[in-house]
This record gives sequence, C-alpha cells and structure tokens, in this order.
Amino acid sequence: CRFTEKLHCMLGRNALIQEVDGNLEPSNTVLIAEDDPHMRELIVSVLKKSEKKFNVVETEHGAEALDYLEHYPVAVVVSDQKMPGINGIDLLRFAKERDPLIQVVMVTGYATVETAITALKAGAFDYINKPFDNIELANTVEHAFEHYHLSKENMRLSEVFRVCTESNNLIGESKAIQKVRKMISASAGYDCTVLICGPSGSGKEVVARQVHAQSQRADKRFVAINCAAIPESLIESELFGYKKGAFTGADKDKAGLFEIADGGTIFLDEINNATLPLQAKLLRVIQDGVFYSMGDTNQKTVDIRIIAASNKILADLIKQGLFREDLYYRLAVIEISIPPLSERRDDIRLLAYYFLNKFSIQLNKPIKGFSAKILRALIRYDWPGNVRELENVVQRMLILNESDYIEIDVLPPQFHAGAKKVSALEFMPPQSLEEVEAFFIRKTLRDAKGDRTLSAEILGIDKSTLWRKMKRYDIEVDKL
Repeated sequence: CRFTEKLHCMLGRNALIQEVDGNLEPSNTVLIAEDDPHMRELIVSVLKKSEKKFNVVETEHGAEALDYLEHYPVAVVVSDQKMPGINGIDLLRFAKERDPLIQVVMVTGYATVETAITALKAGAFDYINKPFDNIELANTVEHAFEHYHLSKENMRLSEVFRVCTESNNLIGESKAIQKVRKMISASAGYDCTVLICGPSGSGKEVVARQVHAQSQRADKRFVAINCAAIPESLIESELFGYKKGAFTGADKDKAGLFEIADGGTIFLDEINNATLPLQAKLLRVIQDGVFYSMGDTNQKTVDIRIIAASNKILADLIKQGLFREDLYYRLAVIEISIPPLSERRDDIRLLAYYFLNKFSIQLNKPIKGFSAKILRALIRYDWPGNVRELENVVQRMLILNESDYIEIDVLPPQFHAGAKKVSALEFMPPQSLEEVEAFFIRKTLRDAKGDRTLSAEILGIDKSTLWRKMKRYDIEVDKL
C-alpha cells in the first residue's frame, strides 16, 4: 500500500512508526531507528524530557526509517548502527542524499575505531556507544538539532543576502524595509526632492544612494555632504564654491559641490544642522536651480536633484524657529522614514550575516556563521547606535573570534550589562513559532488571572486545545 496508508496501518497495528508529543513539525522532528524495543523506549524517554520539545518519530528498523525520510522532512536522525536489512550507515547516507543538512547521531553497542571513522566520514554528527549516559545522549541530540537549524538559517540568509546584493537592494526582510523599498521605487522614477528621516546610524545614506541608483540620473554623480561635519563658516563655500579673492586665502576659483554634482544628485545629510541663512540659499536652489558662488556676481544655474536627510524631527525644529517651514515642504515632496533597528528586529540576522561576509573578505578570516546564542543576543539587544553599531559589533567579534562559528564569549560588555537589567516578565523577541505561541498563551493567562475559559475565548481556541498546549509548553498557572 502507499506509504501514508502504511503509516496509518502501522500506527494502528504494532506502533512501528509512532509520533510522540503532538503534531509533526518538520523543523522539530527527530527520527529514531532502533530495532531493540527497550532501547528505543529509553531513547524516546530521554528525548521527551528535553527542553527542545522534539516531535519524536519511532521506527523499528532501517527500511521503515528510510521510508519515512523519503516522504517527510526531518531535522535529526538517531540510528542504531546494526539493524536487520538496511543498517545505520546506509540510512545515514540516504538521509544526507535527501537533505545534506539532516544531522545523524549514530548509536551502537559494537563500537570500534573503524566503525566510528566510517560513520563520521559518511557525515554523522556524532557517535555514541551503548550503554550510553542519558545526559550525553540528550545533549548530543540537542546540539545536533541546534546545528541543523543553524545550518538552515545560514542557508536561508545566504540566499536572501545573495538576492539582495545581486539586485543592489537594501538588506532586510522586515515590513518596515519592504515599505522603504516601495518608497524608493516610487520616488526614483520622478525627479523630485526626497527627505529621508531616521535616527543616526539607521542607513539614510544607503537609502539616498538607492534612490539615485534607480533614477534616470544613475549614470551621473552622487555627491554627499554632512551638514553637521563642516564648520558653519566653511559650509557655504563647500556647497556653492567661491571666486578668487572672495576671502583671505582664496587664491583661486573653487567649484562648490552643487556645481560638481550638476546633472546628478546631491545628498545633504543632517540637514537639520543647516543655519537659517544657509537654509534660505538652499531654498533658492530648489526653487529655481540657481545660486551665487562666494564673491561672484554672476548667477550659476544647475540641473540637480536634492535628497536631504535628518536625524531629528523637523516639525519640532520648525516650532522652535530653527528650521524654515517653506524649506521643509520643498524638501519633503517624498518623505521616507527609516525606523530604528530595535523596531525591525527581523532584519538583524540578515544584516549581521551581511557584515560578517563583508569583513570576512576584508580581513581574510573565513567564518561559517553565528552560534544560536549569539543570534539570540543580537536580536534581543536594543541597538542605540542602530545599523552602524551592529556593523562595528560584528567586525569586533570577527576579529576576536577563534572558532568556525562566532561564539558568545566575544560579545561586547554592553550586551552582558544589558542582560542583567531584563526582568523575567519583559518581552524578549521569540525565536520560533513555538516560542511565539507559548509567549502569547502565558501572557493571555496572566492577563486573565489564570482563567482558562476566558483565556481560551481570547485566544480563539477551545479549552481542551488550550490545556494540551499548556501541557506541551509546561505552562503552569500558579507559576505565571
């Protein structure tokens, strides 16, 4: 009969293939292949106690395990090496052919150096001898499980990173970045001014360059200037240039950035720091495309696109009389807002891998990726310095790290200091669908003061489903 029918037959007959702990989630499934029923029962018992909440599938011998692998995705296989028919090594090789990321833990009572080497060469994650220590088995399977998910995440992020870099696009998958991409595409096709708002280090210049790159001016110059980095006495001459003799030391004519960028795009970063006199001159350029160099009586005309950025709310500066309202409306024909990194945590992993790849090449120090603990720490941190701080942190960790994966011991001190301030009830971003579900069940029960009937109604599930999920996630009302 077909495998699905065969599976139901087995479940009803001798339980040769059994699901333990609820629904079969592909990312959580551990497949056991063991012909000794007592040993199989022991392995299941050990894994059921794991905090990882595995979905454990039992098979009696290699052929059944192979049949299951052929039809269903699995994260980890725990296999006896000697079984009737298809042995553990055959099963290992088949699993790796189906999905190279599957992690296989070999268990045997007939261990030799040769068999261990054979298993490891075939791609086994680890090799455990019978009789085994229960804690050792649980730890090994948990580590294999983490390695599977880490490898999956590395592959997924590498693919997204490849797509982003090949398309010269922003790095990120969050809804906020998707919205920014749409605004870039919308504004790039029209020759209008653009105002980019966001905190320092959030990537405003990256967005400005994207607008320019997708516009009809892409083959012309993109000139960037930070209005806060140049002294007030010099910024006018930098932007508009000067004539020889305009002031002491002006021994020759100098073209300003507006003239240099003629035909292209000029990016005025931190426009909120521009003085009121400078704002008036900028307004004239935007309105008429004309300006005067310092010491020159001849008017100059430019065809230029202006993109400005501010790390402060310009509406507040207008109320304080520090920014011209008419200039604001001229700049903000299209306004693109970039939220802080703490509000788009979905992008942190991808950005971290982007910077890891960038600095691995620059420093000639190849690293495979981040450990699961590192990724959790990066996602939970508040990032006051935004993307720029993340870039610096990744570079620092890469320099200090000495293993294939970046480990927790190279995290900067501020991460450890911040961890002490987090209360037990404070929301920490979940890392999986199971954690999301468990978090909201706990929160709802806490808000409903332990009332299960009310909680089930709020969650949109029946009481029996709520009870099963509470049992699955070890949620106890009196401990909330």
